[in-house]
Amino acid sequence: MKKLKVALVHFCFEDYTTGLANALANIVDLTLIQPQKVAVFCQDSLNDNVRVISFEKPRIRSLGNFRALLEMKKIIADLQPDVLHVQETNDPWYDLTLLLSNMPPLVTTVHDIFRHPGDRQNIFGADYTKRIAFYKSQQIIVHAELLKQTLQQKFRLPEHRVNVLPHGEIGSLYQRRFQSHGIKEEPFTLLFFGRVWPYKGLKYLLAAMPLIANKLPEIKLIIAGKGEDLKEYFPVGTQQPNIEIINEFISAEMVASIFHRSKVVVLPYIEASQSGVVSLAYGMGKLVIASAIGGLQEVVQPEKDGLLVPPGDSQALADAVIRLLSDASLQQSLRLAARERCQQDLNWKNIAAHTVNIYHQAIAAKGV
Repeated sequence: MKKLKVALVHFCFEDYTTGLANALANIVDLTLIQPQKVAVFCQDSLNDNVRVISFEKPRIRSLGNFRALLEMKKIIADLQPDVLHVQETNDPWYDLTLLLSNMPPLVTTVHDIFRHPGDRQNIFGADYTKRIAFYKSQQIIVHAELLKQTLQQKFRLPEHRVNVLPHGEIGSLYQRRFQSHGIKEEPFTLLFFGRVWPYKGLKYLLAAMPLIANKLPEIKLIIAGKGEDLKEYFPVGTQQPNIEIINEFISAEMVASIFHRSKVVVLPYIEASQSGVVSLAYGMGKLVIASAIGGLQEVVQPEKDGLLVPPGDSQALADAVIRLLSDASLQQSLRLAARERCQQDLNWKNIAAHTVNIYHQAIAAKGV
């Protein structure tokens, strides 16, 4: 039986796309199309059976995007894929290209529908142009039922066009690429990882730290990621004895290192659509405490593979950290359950199989 020919396009979400591409290439004829600037991350992680085509794409503000997107269109036209799968992007140039083009049956993975509160890195106009993909796609993939409901209610998309697939685990990708080199897990180290914006709730974690230290004086917190000026979180200075700050772009190798060191990954968010941090933590064998909000409360199964606390509640957060770090049997049961998740619904092989079913739905809807 002839394999389905699929063109998979991404402009970001490199680790997610790598995991998906490696699994898809075992069951479809796959070509990965990507800008050269993201190829560096993917080149050493992709399996040999993933065909890759890269093109040069300038910064968003450059008029050279006209040429770049025309090149991308030509690549797709030459491939003549049965289906085009695009990882949702905040790139208005792509959205306008989609508006003015007749594409093959289109599947779009939407990671975030709206801009997060306080996120100042969003691209001008992207909140509006990305809606083009919502209406031009025959099928859409999201990572939480909450996002599916939003697309149905806010954008009037019919239920049969929106599919919920979990965010596959990406910890094993970092495990394979970057060995621990003897880095040991620190038994009382918490990790706050990712872009530092108000919706991530860092201030509530910082407020919880003295409460935790009263019971566990050995506690330590690593804050790793770019974003806001962290000085506003530390009125008396950023030099804190139990806090390590890495306020910069975190390279893939550094990601592996800080996750190896950490015992618990904490996500004290006050707003969340979904989170790749949880799938990264689970794949790295880390314990997770998160806010019971948005897509987080869908991916973290409370008292089974992680702990959930009310958002914005520093006392509840502190209590959860103290409880978890003081209970070895709870730690073991959560780790085992998270490991099982990585072999089941968060496993890329299973996600790829469901994705191929969605491809067939898109082809049928397009009527080709």
